[in-house]
Amino acid sequence: MECRQCGAPLDKPGDYCLLCDTANCDAVVVDIEASRATLTFLDAERVEDDPRSPVLGETVVTTTPEPDAERAVAQVRNFAGRIADEIRRKRPETVFVTGEREVVRALRGDLHHELYRVSGADPVESVLERWGGRDLEIVEKSAAEKIGGSHTTLVGEREGWHAIETIAGHPHVKKIVPGPIDAGGASTRGGVRAKVTRADTNGNVRLLIREGSSVQENRVVTTAMDRETGERVRDDLNDALEDEGLKRDA
Repeated sequence: MECRQCGAPLDKPGDYCLLCDTANCDAVVVDIEASRATLTFLDAERVEDDPRSPVLGETVVTTTPEPDAERAVAQVRNFAGRIADEIRRKRPETVFVTGEREVVRALRGDLHHELYRVSGADPVESVLERWGGRDLEIVEKSAAEKIGGSHTTLVGEREGWHAIETIAGHPHVKKIVPGPIDAGGASTRGGVRAKVTRADTNGNVRLLIREGSSVQENRVVTTAMDRETGERVRDDLNDALEDEGLKRDA
């Protein structure tokens, strides 16, 4: 493959061109299994009659799962690091992931990119269908800038703030407004629990944080334009909570 800007040959399809500082890959889809990860590279400019024309190529990264718990930590970290190296070769705008959560969590810590969860039997096809729909606005603000409202006390204290910051850090979240704490619910066990509720007709959702008998409903304004796209954001947000070890039925 050649660079789409200067025509220089590339070592692998979709590689970033160091000669003219041009990205040749717009998105990477990472499908992670226990022993292998398949990375598919996409180019949004290659729009033709063939629905899979944006696919530039793919790379497979393999590993050998460790049965020993202590060694497994290093194995997962190294596996994620090798996947991250392949992504950095491309310098894409967007990275979509599916599969093993421990590896996804390690990958988040190894990359500066926001990772978007994608579902479906064929994750590449799901991404291509998403591209064919309406793109959602990206909010270029820090998590701290998105948190507002008059209620500064959160259920769960540190874990509650972690949940709020995780949601606020998502690029399709415009604003999150913590609500009042209701201490009159039924008592539950299991520490702090959090989940994002179903989207309303405007595409906005609510983050529920519960600890014991206390529950807090936090309003989340998203860039979704309707219930359908709001559900897509909701899935991403719940996946983000789960990747952080926060998602439990609330």
